[in-house]
Amino acid sequence: MAIEHGSAARTRMIGRLFIYGSLMVLAAVYLMPLWVMVTTSLKSLDEIYGGSFIGLPQAVTFEAWAKAWSQACIGTSCTGLKPYFINSLMMVIPAVLLSTGIGALNGYVLTKWRFRGSNLVFGLILFGCFLPFQAVLLPMAQVLGRLGLSGSISGLVLVHTVYGICFTTLFFRNYFVTIPDELTKAAQIDGAGFFRIFFSIMVPAALPIMVVSCIWQFTQIWNDFLFGVSFTAGDSSPVTVALNNIVNVTMGRKQYNVDMAAAMIAALPTLVVYVVAGRYFVRGLTAGAVKG
Repeated sequence: MAIEHGSAARTRMIGRLFIYGSLMVLAAVYLMPLWVMVTTSLKSLDEIYGGSFIGLPQAVTFEAWAKAWSQACIGTSCTGLKPYFINSLMMVIPAVLLSTGIGALNGYVLTKWRFRGSNLVFGLILFGCFLPFQAVLLPMAQVLGRLGLSGSISGLVLVHTVYGICFTTLFFRNYFVTIPDELTKAAQIDGAGFFRIFFSIMVPAALPIMVVSCIWQFTQIWNDFLFGVSFTAGDSSPVTVALNNIVNVTMGRKQYNVDMAAAMIAALPTLVVYVVAGRYFVRGLTAGAVKG
C-alpha cells in the first residue's frame, strides 16, 4: 500500500510539474513581444543597431520615451503622442460612460419593465453585436456628415457609443434577469417610480457588471484603429492612428526605440486597467452566471 501511495504521489507531482512547466513556457512565449518592446525602448539607437533586440540594455535611457511623447514626427507635425493621447482620453471617457449608462437602462427596461415585443427588440440589439466594423463604415460616415461631426472627436464618441450599446445592453440584460422581480414589485408598492427603482435598487446591485462593461468598452474603444482612421483626421486623431503614423514615418535610420516607446505609451492605459481591475472583470462575469 505504501509503495502504491508513493507511486501515485510521484505521478501527481510529475503531472503538476508538466502542467506548470507548460504554462511557464507558454507565458514566456506570450510575454516575449512585451519584453522586446520594453528593453528596446530603454536602449539607445546605436546599441540597438550594434546588438540584439532581446538582450538587456547596457545603459538604460528614457530618451526614446521622451521623444515619443513630445517630439516624434507624425506626418509633418513633430508633436509626439501627447496631443493624440489626450484626444483618446477625451474620446474614451464619455463614450464608456454613455454606452454603459444607456446599456444599463436598456437592460433594466428589457427585464423589469417588459413590453410587447421586448424580446424582438433585444434580438435586434443583439444582432448589432455581430455586425463587423467594415459593414457600418459607410452608414456611419453619412450620419456623421449630416450631423456635422465628421473628422471630430465628438463624432468618434458618437460612433463608439452607438456601436457599444449592443454589447453593454447584452451584459446588463443578462445580469438584471437574475435579480428577482419581487424586488421591483415591492418597490412599486412602496411608491417608487421608474428611475427611483433603477438608481436605488438596480444600480447598486449591478456594480460588478458595470465594472465588466467599463473594462470591456474602455479596451475596445482605446485600441480601436479602424473607426479612428476612418472618421477623424489631422489633430483630431486618436493615439492609435498617431502611433501608426509614427511607425510608418522614417527619417534617416529607423528609430526602433522610439517606435517601441510609442507603442508602450499607447498600450499603458489598457495594461493599467487590466492590472488594477482585471480580477473584478472576472468576478463580474461570474457573478451574473451563478445567481438564481
